[in-house]
Amino acid sequence: MPDILFIFAPRNKKHQDMRKVRSARFIIIAAILITAVTSAAFLSTQETRDFRIAKNLDIFFTLFRELNTFYVDDLNPDKLVKTGIDNMLKSLDPYTVYYPESEGDEVAFMTTGKYGGIGSLVRGSGDYVVVSLVYKGFPADVAGIRPGDILKKADGVSLKGFPTEKVSEKLKGNPGTVINLTIERNGVEMEIPVKREKIAVPPVPYYGMLDENTGYIRFTNFTQDCSEDVKNALVALKAKNPRQIILDLRGNPGGLLTEAVDIVNLFVGPGNEIVKTKGKVEQFDETFKTTHAAVDETIPLAVIINRGSASASEIVAGAIQDLDRGIIVGQRSYGKGLVQITRPLSYNTQLKITTAKYYIPSGRCIQALDFSHPNEDGSVGIIPDSLISEFRTKNGRIVKDGGGIKPDIEVVPVQLSQVAAELYLRNYIFDFASRYYWTHPAVKSLSQFSFTDQDYNEFRNFLESRKFSYRTNTEESLSELIANAKKEKYYDLHKDLFTSLEKELDHTLDQDLVTFRAEITDLLEEEIISRYFYEEGSIEWSLKTDEQVMKAIEILNNRNNYNSILQGKAGSVLITNGNTSPSLPATGLARFAGSDSFV
Repeated sequence: MPDILFIFAPRNKKHQDMRKVRSARFIIIAAILITAVTSAAFLSTQETRDFRIAKNLDIFFTLFRELNTFYVDDLNPDKLVKTGIDNMLKSLDPYTVYYPESEGDEVAFMTTGKYGGIGSLVRGSGDYVVVSLVYKGFPADVAGIRPGDILKKADGVSLKGFPTEKVSEKLKGNPGTVINLTIERNGVEMEIPVKREKIAVPPVPYYGMLDENTGYIRFTNFTQDCSEDVKNALVALKAKNPRQIILDLRGNPGGLLTEAVDIVNLFVGPGNEIVKTKGKVEQFDETFKTTHAAVDETIPLAVIINRGSASASEIVAGAIQDLDRGIIVGQRSYGKGLVQITRPLSYNTQLKITTAKYYIPSGRCIQALDFSHPNEDGSVGIIPDSLISEFRTKNGRIVKDGGGIKPDIEVVPVQLSQVAAELYLRNYIFDFASRYYWTHPAVKSLSQFSFTDQDYNEFRNFLESRKFSYRTNTEESLSELIANAKKEKYYDLHKDLFTSLEKELDHTLDQDLVTFRAEITDLLEEEIISRYFYEEGSIEWSLKTDEQVMKAIEILNNRNNYNSILQGKAGSVLITNGNTSPSLPATGLARFAGSDSFV
């Protein structure tokens, strides 16, 4: 008779005891069987996954072997494999990036802000690259290199046709080594030896008092120990007894998360949670809190952000907002709520990989794009409103996730006219500033500088000599309309109308240079000032007409309004200038809108 019957039909104590033993055995066996089945399922899944990985790696290897053997032309294995890796990673997110051994300096620069080079920026211009900015006191500056110098040769090797990134790679090197640069200046070639040094790009290019009450700090990158630079700037300003502080994070792309925590710690005391990281691997989950005494926990604070403020910048702005420590002014930030770390690979290569999302004090993640659920066509969509949640600040104000940091005071900046944008982007502003520097006497101080009517006329003559011309977007649209009308045989029916429109919408350069003189002059002044007083002087000069800075000062000066915002009694305010056309912002940040490279 099967043992199982004893479980259901016990007749005496002996039988009961045997029932208990056999019941226990049954339970144990059942548990073992369940565990075995579960483990087998897990192992089967894991083995299947491991097999798929091994299978696809083998396919890749055999494919590459066949390509290398039979392809009609010789292949560059390094380039081919990197292309494959880059495209594979591109399907995940823009921040997971493979770096070959030759780009190790770039990884170091991202994390430390330091590299071996000459201390300047370069940009493409025709067949060669030109020096676009020189950092004060660094090797390029000491050697006498100036913005506008054309880089013709490096150690006797012609740089003609070299892209900007290749020139950057060529000019970088071990600190202490010398590179001989052949430059062209005002049509004359000269050779200049430059001794490379360890270059640390200053994270605080400018700080100072904007008026007797307002201290200002421009902060541009979250590299190693940058919080110390911000702290030193804040302490120096505090010595001048300001009533309020502006921290400008516009165009700051982010960087080290720990530095963001330390910068918030300058304005809030110890024990405040600033950010949490959560990912698939629990070892990367961490909570970051302030640990030190603040430099000042009470001084009124305004943080300025824009679409170029990302990642660690958003942690700082978001934490300040969530803790109701200050107001946020400007435009909605970029919306990057992902954390990356670097992992070493074989042969001195590296992988920067997204490992987690971060969450600021209110509990929100500001990530704007959903990379984990791409659209059917492979594109990445904005997180839909249905998935956006409300959160509360320390004082109970409503804030939302899913789309960057929304400012308390949203200021839509004045956009440059098309003629001004064309002059800037096509380097006419830059080239004239270089010419001005070499043809005018030295300017000893910012207060002595003025751009006169005569100077502006020189600029107009300069444009004429360079045969500058452009077409407005309106003219381009009208041309497209006329082309379509001709295809559809409507043009002849309405020829007089089209001719009239062409005449009415036709622009003249002379007229545009008069109409938009003010903003063109602002760009010229800022660029010229950078020649005499470097980046610091250019920033200081631009602040005089910076509408977002002026709005921040206005709010800070009105304590009732400032406190009402922080207490949730006043809603967010949108201030627009009525012109939101896509162009360069008319601020002191415009000069960094290009793709200049560090050298």
